[in-house]
Amino acid sequence: MDAFFAAIEERDKPRLKGLPIVVGSDPKDGRGRGIVSTANYKAREYGIFSAIPISKAWELSEKARKEGKPQAVFIGGRGKRYEEVSMEIMEIVRKYSAKVEPASIDEAYLDFSFLNSYKKAVGYAKKLKQEIWSRENLTCSVGIGPNKLIAKIASDTKKPDGLTIIKEEEKEKFLEFLSVRKIPGVGPKVENLLNNFKVRTVKDLKELFETKSRSLPTEARKFLESKWGASLYQKAKGISDSPVEEEFETKSIGEQETFQKDNLDPSYILGVIQTLSSDVIRRFEKSDFKTYGNITITVRFQDFVTKTRSYTLDQPASDLKTLEFESLKLLYPFFDKRENPQRKKIRLVGVRIERLK
Repeated sequence: MDAFFAAIEERDKPRLKGLPIVVGSDPKDGRGRGIVSTANYKAREYGIFSAIPISKAWELSEKARKEGKPQAVFIGGRGKRYEEVSMEIMEIVRKYSAKVEPASIDEAYLDFSFLNSYKKAVGYAKKLKQEIWSRENLTCSVGIGPNKLIAKIASDTKKPDGLTIIKEEEKEKFLEFLSVRKIPGVGPKVENLLNNFKVRTVKDLKELFETKSRSLPTEARKFLESKWGASLYQKAKGISDSPVEEEFETKSIGEQETFQKDNLDPSYILGVIQTLSSDVIRRFEKSDFKTYGNITITVRFQDFVTKTRSYTLDQPASDLKTLEFESLKLLYPFFDKRENPQRKKIRLVGVRIERLK
């Protein structure tokens, strides 16, 4: 789906039509915490994109306003509404393939191999796009490819309302001049690492692996020899054998909170962890799962450095007391030199349970 949350807001509230829309936390006149969840394409013209700090989005909106452009509309978001629309769209999607794998609230993979024809697949995709538009008044972008990897990347190339077809014999050429950031799994940290090796495009990445020069820095050679590096090389060549899996399995349940002010007050942060643990257990009890086997906490410092720490239980659990106890044990080292030798203030904490059964 195209700018899904923002598109729903614009559709449901005609007064917002044509305006730059930002869905996320309250910007509080530039003093807000948190990040942008979704920005529509008008807001993206201002440089506002998903995952940037909401304070930065406010700055960019103000800059545009001073240039005589419309100020961005900031919306807190309506999770239940977005879930309702997602379910309606997934019902439409399932009419077009017996195998559908939801990837997120606004994205899904469809297996079109039964058609045995790219031409027929294009016809199906056009009908799907038209039905979503007719019934929901929302646009989506479709990528058609020989595997999930190529289809995913292709779907992002002509937004909004795009349709991109990449055949088996075209996939490597299609990928070559894209930024390495376009490869699923490559985030800012990996991108920076690759940039240090003068790798900026997918073609650069392939050449790095294929030359394997002895003059490369030690860090680069270690990367090339790692399992992660080998996996990335396969992706750079457009190779993926991941099947479309019909059942979407919830692998974790988690909650997190960004503080209004960075701090290192143990009593406050421990209280937040307890509240988050209660919220996680509440969601867990409403699910069909009976036990969890792993607990993970996330800590983000004031400089945006983020750490996660996990603990695997000796025996699966289902209660709040266990989650609270183990989460707090994982958190304590962040108040001293074990995990926080520089005594950096904390910006965000999160709690997550995994290995659900």
